[in-house]
Amino acid sequence: MQQTHADPGDTTPILNIVGEKVALGPYRRDLVPIYLRWINDFDVTRTLGIGMRPATLEAEEAWYERASRNDDDAGFTIYEAASLRPIGNTSLMNVNHLHRTAEFGILIGEKDCWGKGYGTETTRLMLQYGFNSLGLHNVMLTAYSFNERGLRAYRRAGFREVGRRRESVRLGGIAYDNVFMECLATEFAGRDQSK
Repeated sequence: MQQTHADPGDTTPILNIVGEKVALGPYRRDLVPIYLRWINDFDVTRTLGIGMRPATLEAEEAWYERASRNDDDAGFTIYEAASLRPIGNTSLMNVNHLHRTAEFGILIGEKDCWGKGYGTETTRLMLQYGFNSLGLHNVMLTAYSFNERGLRAYRRAGFREVGRRRESVRLGGIAYDNVFMECLATEFAGRDQSK
């Protein structure tokens, strides 16, 4: 994981983690209008479990204020590495250092970036960060069974399905399973073997 920091006069975003396809940097106040656009696109949010309701600028600004000050979450803006265009958000939530656990979440907001491996690489980078930098042992996520693209990305990154809550999610009048997945540091190929 490479760290890049911009000079005060430079408009290049701060990048904490750099991969081949994506780079991750801190949430930014100036990107709140872009975050708002993503969260109001129901094609983007249908897999998030936040409901199909419009979000206001005030609500998104309040989310930013909470997220940027929450010590139990480690959240990042996802950038396309080649262009440094913001394309989504990702986070490790409810980080518990005593039990060495966290929950993973991701949103790729730019639909032209879907299906290009950005989600898989982001997931791998976040697992590597969680295990090697935060000292976590178990990272879990939940996903809807209809989110086949997401489930494939999570499996490729190192997550395993550990259970389902059957027919617990309804979308468009159809019942879907809530899929529970996790990855352990001892099973993750990208972990630092010295720890």
